[in-house]
Amino acid sequence: MFEGNQVMLAIAPIGWTNDDMPELGGDVTFEQCISEMALAGFSGSEVGNKYPRNPEVLKKALSLRGLEIASAWFSTFLTSKPFEETTRSFIEHRDFLHEMGAKVIVVSEQGNSIQGQMETPLFEQKPVFTENQWKLLIEGLHLLGDLASEKGMKIVYHHHMGTGIQTTEEIDRLMAETDPEKVALLYDTGHLAFSGEDHLHVLNKYIDRIHHVHLKDVRMDVAIKVREGDLSFLQAVKDGVFTVPGDGVIDFKPVFEVLEAAGYKGWFVVEAEQDPSVANPFEYALKARQYIRETSGL
Repeated sequence: MFEGNQVMLAIAPIGWTNDDMPELGGDVTFEQCISEMALAGFSGSEVGNKYPRNPEVLKKALSLRGLEIASAWFSTFLTSKPFEETTRSFIEHRDFLHEMGAKVIVVSEQGNSIQGQMETPLFEQKPVFTENQWKLLIEGLHLLGDLASEKGMKIVYHHHMGTGIQTTEEIDRLMAETDPEKVALLYDTGHLAFSGEDHLHVLNKYIDRIHHVHLKDVRMDVAIKVREGDLSFLQAVKDGVFTVPGDGVIDFKPVFEVLEAAGYKGWFVVEAEQDPSVANPFEYALKARQYIRETSGL
């Protein structure tokens, strides 16, 4: 399906070691994580909490295994803290990713986010931005987009469960009010399906704005339990709401077809945070790689 080198395949370390819950995979080393990624047939990775932040050290460890850095998550607090606080850490993060050869910076607004709160019901207490917060967010993202472009990079906004940009309506407003030259979209199948959105509708509508893709599947029985039982995002992850492509309810074939037809260029990142003591990350990485090969030809 996909031609040449237009699409590269990565996997996120969050299946091995969880950034939000360090007890998940606490005993898994950085070296084990990236070695198993390479063994499973992936060529890239995002950055986890155990990755060395010295570019030379990280480059050497990755190059030994034929891996590159696709991107890394950055938490913004544009709606809840002074812009300068976000700017300082963003520039440091941007420069690190630029040194690692990444072209995009994953950005997610964490002002008033409940995604990291163990006891807060995910659906019942999802944050909703005020008009002033929307203004701060849009203005701040434009400024971050300018900072990214100084290094020839783009910011890709990550809609995410438990945040102010989760639903189709919220994504619509974000896309309508931001400059396409400054703010791109990260398309995440799993977060859209978990939220109850039509992920193919979002994909088709914003295909020209999508510059990074997270391939995440959902166990819908767990998602329903989370909604009906007023569970938190972290409880949902622990219960296994997310899994790798081919192991949940999402059919990725039409996803790949739309992206191929549009000439998508960039990274596909398998991202499925699970408890590694329950879902062996190497086993699931192999499962994902096989499914993607069969479904997309990659």
